[in-house]
Amino acid sequence: MNSEQLLALLSAVGHAQRLRVIGELADGRLYVSELARRLEMSRPLLYMHLDRLEKAGLVVGRLELSEDGKALKYFELAPFELKLNVATVLAALQEDRSAAPPEKTGDAGGAVEPPAAKGPNDPRGTRT
Repeated sequence: MNSEQLLALLSAVGHAQRLRVIGELADGRLYVSELARRLEMSRPLLYMHLDRLEKAGLVVGRLELSEDGKALKYFELAPFELKLNVATVLAALQEDRSAAPPEKTGDAGGAVEPPAAKGPNDPRGTRT
């Protein structure tokens, strides 16, 4: 897990409404309309919270067809365990460093030199 993923996870659980969503889903999967009724929340707002939880890997959504042919979006909790300590933060930062591309250097491995200044005989500096 890198720092971006850690921050997404912390952000997902760092909101009272999203904690309520997790609480409702603790007893099993629910379709969005039922979950919205239980939480007394609009579906668009609920979808925003579910999206954050899903991106953090805390919930999983699946589209299913009901017996009468209606498409229902069900959500359920993904198995997770949160453990935050200094080692978790340091591991995320180390993952960032190991995934970062190497810094660019000049041909000989030194610093990159700026382009040479234009002289009076340089055609790039004249207008016609």
